[in-house]
Amino acid sequence: MTQSITAMYDTYTDATAAKAKLVAIGIPEVGVRILSGNETGTTTGAATTQEGGMWGSLKEFFMPEEDRHLHAEGLNRGGTMLTATVEDGYAERTYDILEEHGSVDMDEREASWRKEGWTGQAAGAPVAAVAPASTTATTGLRAAGSTETAAPRGTAQGTDYIPVVEERLNVGKRMVDSGRVRVRSYAVEKDVSENVTLHDETVHVDRRVVDRAVTPDDMALFEDKVIEATEMREQAVVSKEARVVGEVGIRRDATQRVETVTDKVRHTEVEVADERGNVERTGTAGTTTGTAPRKPV
Repeated sequence: MTQSITAMYDTYTDATAAKAKLVAIGIPEVGVRILSGNETGTTTGAATTQEGGMWGSLKEFFMPEEDRHLHAEGLNRGGTMLTATVEDGYAERTYDILEEHGSVDMDEREASWRKEGWTGQAAGAPVAAVAPASTTATTGLRAAGSTETAAPRGTAQGTDYIPVVEERLNVGKRMVDSGRVRVRSYAVEKDVSENVTLHDETVHVDRRVVDRAVTPDDMALFEDKVIEATEMREQAVVSKEARVVGEVGIRRDATQRVETVTDKVRHTEVEVADERGNVERTGTAGTTTGTAPRKPV
């Protein structure tokens, strides 16, 4: 699935830099559009110097009416709007790139404009027409936002239409960080003890008193004679061997879940009353006709 992400910039340079970064990560260039306030014409009062002005430039972008007014005002003030149509897998990275290049916080900007006296209506946007006070009847109703005036009864005006509008809920998806697991290995030391049995050999000099006759073998005792004995003792020899005794790993399982998204959508209904008091209401669900009195508009 794809979704459209819109950002506003104070300068055209920032917007083009963000676009270049988006294209560099694999987003098709045709999916990234830039609309600059310096290119779509300037506005003076309620009339624009180009047909449609900033408001007309936004007619191809699907967005709520209040957002359309807000972005049109931003373009009127010299800003630059960037809109990217991206796959769900690129959405999170796209948000990051747009913020890295200085996208405007539209909530804060709107609050600032309203303090300056902005009413929430973009300059150049169509407004509902008011019929002259002397007009007592019209050939039909006009859609809200139409710039045409109602003609007196009896004037040939052709066929007029009021669009029946219905909002539809578009649900997209994006990956968000819901937590992180980190496994780290590090070395620690601890004291260990082992018992070992060691063998020692010691040398002792013994003296004893002897009183016996000298034998022929003892005659050699008057010659020099040396007896040696060496003491021996064992020492503990320590060596260490590293062995793998276990493993700790990270495994990521992918599952699917169904989540119900609830929101409100709007639609318009059209009510027609003729001079006999009959009422006809037309909406997105169909047409009903009755004799109930006409409700005030």
